[in-house]
Amino acid sequence: MLDVDPYDALQKLRPVGAFTVTSTDFVDGGPLARPQWSHAAGGVDRSPQLSWSGFPERTRGFAVTCLDVDAPSGSGWWHWAVLNLPLETTSLEAGVGAPGGPPLPDGAMVLANEDGVHGFGGAAPPRGTGEHRYVFVVHALDVPSLELDPASTPAVLGIRCFSHALARGILTGTVNRD
Repeated sequence: MLDVDPYDALQKLRPVGAFTVTSTDFVDGGPLARPQWSHAAGGVDRSPQLSWSGFPERTRGFAVTCLDVDAPSGSGWWHWAVLNLPLETTSLEAGVGAPGGPPLPDGAMVLANEDGVHGFGGAAPPRGTGEHRYVFVVHALDVPSLELDPASTPAVLGIRCFSHALARGILTGTVNRD
């Protein structure tokens, strides 16, 4: 477990309730498994398995994001942004939505990550930048879906989640290539 509160990285977000997010691929505060690393860093760009529970009864839908809050960009680096997950979705299989992987639920949409790919972009922190935290957030929303242009950025999704979030579940993985 990290000594740092994962909300520190999200401190500008409106405070809301919390719920549990787990993964069979990594533990909170622990290293991401090699498949969650970028192909360029020796991985396979496979999104991790995620499960969540304990979200508010008023929840109508979900979004999932992954941000490297330690990227040397001044604004982080978006690795994944999935929206319009239906209420009955309480887990995502590893590799969901990738070519040849398990399908996303009907109506779900993946926005382009910072590499311009509509899918999960694995971890590949630049050497010499120390340990990076990859913050996976499941947003419990008060609406079943968000109307976004498929060309929208993960930051636009973040603004919409800011307005519609009832609670957030956070799971943080780390990678250090030094």
